[in-house]
Amino acid sequence: MSTIPDFERLHAQNDPFGYHSRWYEARKRSLLLASLCHRRHARGWELGCSNGVLTAALADRCDSLLATDLSAAAVLQARQAVAARPHVTVQQARHPGDWPEGTFDLVVCSEMGYYLRADELPPLRDGLHAALAPEGLLVACHWQVPFAQAASTAAQVHDVLGEGLSEVFVWRDADFVLQGWMRDTYSVAAQEGLR
Repeated sequence: MSTIPDFERLHAQNDPFGYHSRWYEARKRSLLLASLCHRRHARGWELGCSNGVLTAALADRCDSLLATDLSAAAVLQARQAVAARPHVTVQQARHPGDWPEGTFDLVVCSEMGYYLRADELPPLRDGLHAALAPEGLLVACHWQVPFAQAASTAAQVHDVLGEGLSEVFVWRDADFVLQGWMRDTYSVAAQEGLR
């Protein structure tokens, strides 16, 4: 049985997951940003934004960005991280359950899916797929190493989130899996006339 962390207590610290200080986190963030199929996205949504470090990086790639997190303390930190970026909105939300209006051409679900039970993953998938614009990209990134608070594995999360979509990229190493899906196959090289 998993024990969900106390995210309010965790975010009483400035950088509870080492997003600012760990090379592991900087490398993972760089890989995620490099994997995006488009140089720029019109409307992005990041679930589980924590203290806003990835949010700030995604903000440079999106005309409009929504970031959500379960924790009120995390939302406050993320708002501070993107305070100089008026095109970013940070809101408290619980997923699955709280869904934003409209569709997004980029949806990033990073390091939060494994806190959900197996029966919560299909509603998460359905909500994310419904929020995905016709040519939108869904990106998921999750720690693969088992830990006490996880209700699901990274493999379970990614298997469910990718159902019914075409995989456009995957990075998997000993620590994490980074995967992206769209409704149709996609080639950056083909879009630039290289093939």
